[in-house]
Amino acid sequence: MSAMSLEIRHVTASEFTDWARALDTGFLRPPTSSDEVVAGRLADADLARTQGAFDGGRCVGTFRSFAQELTVPGGAVLAADAISNVSVTATHRRRGLLSRMMATDLAAARERGDVVATLIAAEYPIYGRYGFGPAAAITEWEIDVPRSGRDPRWSGPAGGGSIELVDAADVRKLGPDLHDRFRRNQPGAISRPERWWHLETGEEPSPFPRTEPYFAVYRAGSGEVEGLVQYTADRHWGDRKQPLNTLTVANLMALNPTAERALWEFVWSVDWITTVRTGYRAPDDLLPEFLPDPRAARVVTSADFLWVRILDTVRALEARTYAVPGTLVLEVHDAAGLAGGRFRLETAAADAAGAGACAATCAPTTDTADITLDVRELASLHLGDASAVRLAALGALAEERPGAAAFADTLFRTARRPWCPDIF
Repeated sequence: MSAMSLEIRHVTASEFTDWARALDTGFLRPPTSSDEVVAGRLADADLARTQGAFDGGRCVGTFRSFAQELTVPGGAVLAADAISNVSVTATHRRRGLLSRMMATDLAAARERGDVVATLIAAEYPIYGRYGFGPAAAITEWEIDVPRSGRDPRWSGPAGGGSIELVDAADVRKLGPDLHDRFRRNQPGAISRPERWWHLETGEEPSPFPRTEPYFAVYRAGSGEVEGLVQYTADRHWGDRKQPLNTLTVANLMALNPTAERALWEFVWSVDWITTVRTGYRAPDDLLPEFLPDPRAARVVTSADFLWVRILDTVRALEARTYAVPGTLVLEVHDAAGLAGGRFRLETAAADAAGAGACAATCAPTTDTADITLDVRELASLHLGDASAVRLAALGALAEERPGAAAFADTLFRTARRPWCPDIF
């Protein structure tokens, strides 16, 4: 059967169980999920944004997107087309199925007015050809608690704050507002749909194996909740009856360094814990320096994570703030014809003294370009994580005016690196 004779269409409710089977097969999970799990997935899916590739009535490819918000430097949020559940069955690879589903989705997102598309790439080489670039990385540490130099007398936060264990119902009440406050100050963070809280707290059955977690919050002296940690722990004892237990953090968010430090100090003070796995954190996370001996924190994962695809260059560049005033002309190539062109980016100081973050205006121009780059490299620069100088050295960006790449770094780079805490 030819690639074009394979039918790609939006999935109906009656086809969703077969679509879920194809998705689970592609992700190497047991191909048959319970009716309850499938019903939960169906209730969460927007079928108008859920595509399937079909061969003779059998689903052999899956693709889904949903509405999301992405925080950019300066605190603005962009309407994002979040792409997830992408799979092509091994029997039907190399037939253009993903390309057709991606083109349909991105065109619809652009027409809908989304500024960017986002995804978490399971495999690195796939998504660059669709205009996505790695925009926020992650690092995971493993902490050797006995070596960390922690204070064994620690009994709680200083300054009037406190740590409180809470249950899942409390998290469903406290979590959404806390996360909304957190994400609006964290470039790279994304919105969490309501179902996220139901799944994480066990209110809805998960399609993945799940161990019931513990939850703890940090309260400031005022009583206000300023941080939340979710973790699990194993039960492993050595032959000499010495504890060798590992605590694994699933999520830890804090509104300020005081709350962040207090939650980490609580985590590594839990009785019988000798190893802490931190979960995916920002590459420049404060965590190792909270330890008296930072060498006790060993990097176990360092990788790309959030990928972004610019759909509207003008709105994307105008939404964020910049470090200094100035002008940069960018020639942006986009093979899909969605966000390409030549654009003049002008940034201006927030006040007459030149203090504060700079706002921007961006418009198409016929001025001579300062740098030329593909839309995927623009996506990597947009949140402030990539270096234009480095991209130029790699041949991924052309400097048309001497010094333009260094100036682009001055404009785009941020004091703290972007971070996306969530997989989707």
